[in-house]
Amino acid sequence: MPGTTPAPDRARSTHRRRASRSGGAPAATVKPTAAKPTAVKPVAVPAAGAEPQGFAELGVPESLVAPLAAAGITTPLPIQAATLPDSLAGRDVLGRARTGSGKTLAFALPTIAALAASGAPRSPRKPRALILVPTRELANQVADAVAPLARAAGQRVSTVFGGVGQGPQVTALRNGVDVLVACPGRLEDLIGQGKLTLDAVEVSVLDEADHMADLGFLPAVRRLLDRTPAGIQRLLFSATLDNGVDVLVRRYLHEPVEHAVDPPVVEISSMEHHVFTVEQSDKAAVVRELAGGRGRSLLFTRTKHAAKKLAKQLSQAGIPAADLHGNLSQRNRERNLAAFGDGSVRVLVATDIAARGIHVDDIGLVVHVDPPAEHKAYLHRSGRTARAGADGVVVTVSTREQSRDVRALTRQAGISPDHATVRPGAEQIAALTGPAAPLVNVPQPTVAAQRKPAAQHGPRRSAVSDGARRRGQRRPPRRRAA
Repeated sequence: MPGTTPAPDRARSTHRRRASRSGGAPAATVKPTAAKPTAVKPVAVPAAGAEPQGFAELGVPESLVAPLAAAGITTPLPIQAATLPDSLAGRDVLGRARTGSGKTLAFALPTIAALAASGAPRSPRKPRALILVPTRELANQVADAVAPLARAAGQRVSTVFGGVGQGPQVTALRNGVDVLVACPGRLEDLIGQGKLTLDAVEVSVLDEADHMADLGFLPAVRRLLDRTPAGIQRLLFSATLDNGVDVLVRRYLHEPVEHAVDPPVVEISSMEHHVFTVEQSDKAAVVRELAGGRGRSLLFTRTKHAAKKLAKQLSQAGIPAADLHGNLSQRNRERNLAAFGDGSVRVLVATDIAARGIHVDDIGLVVHVDPPAEHKAYLHRSGRTARAGADGVVVTVSTREQSRDVRALTRQAGISPDHATVRPGAEQIAALTGPAAPLVNVPQPTVAAQRKPAAQHGPRRSAVSDGARRRGQRRPPRRRAA
């Protein structure tokens, strides 16, 4: 823009200002700051007929605009348009926006730009930027979004999370990483082993801070941020500021600029909410019909065992489904989530722990097969649909015994769902799912396939007994009775 300093120069001057403010040396502990409450800056709404601003007009370096354009991303989303001018200028930013609003690019672009502007060399075991996320699924998705930008700037991105062997992660750190996307547990473990330090971090990002709080990660987050240098740029994104997130803001962000472009929770008005009351004996059939539509459906159960069982039952009924829960290995989690994302399966059955880790567009239906325990879980689950301005449908399947709890749950969530008592084949189900998708025959194992080869039953007994084999003797033949 005319009269505006280019983003790289602003970032470089801000980096120097922060370095001088902290004396250029890392601090072991960041002391709480008495930061004043910041005013929420509304998003500027373009005038009618005005051309929307592009990334270059917001200050994004041309070297990063090019890979965005190559991916078909040319118009900033509201959270990006709101935060980028401040974050590219090196200011601490508090962004309040829900999942699916475009937060990843909102912090990835200023992070890559700041590292490029500083010019600091990449060193083994010393990442230059730290992005903390609550789940391994989100870590992979953030890393995938950051990678093209990092390559354009000659930077390396790596991930650190549990559930997989640490060997490849340690090797990547040893080879040098610019941007590290990490979950708190594994990161603390590797630091304790001496595999990396955080004293070279220039930018720290905390994504989905409210979910960190829900999972009990905030003490670990504080310990990790205390290991980063004082005075560096910090970006924090969260849907809400409850459960201790506001403490993080006051403790670590210096004069942050706050931008709120979404309500604290998902915009429930963009969804249809329904409660279907069923007899326990009819529940399985009703759930099958809800999952049998042609669109993409996400079903939530309360336990891992129930998720696995339901996905298997649906697949056997001709509705290909995958499960997502904590008992799966990382490879299987990624495989099932990828199958859901690319349409190989239309139905994903997940537990609450995976609710925030599912970032797939075009989920038309969310079904609470088991009603959640509290209203925040309801909103987080339901937030997987109606993303990026789309509409969505949310159905809670309730038995008569659960009716009172479900009414209290929806009241606390601030919604007024449509209630109906349904049985299999009810018109209310067909009205939501549309025409049923063709059933897929799942091949059943044949008798021959079920029978194990003889070799799998264990080695055949030889004529040499175990004791005789150890003594190098042959077992004498058994005598026949006279």
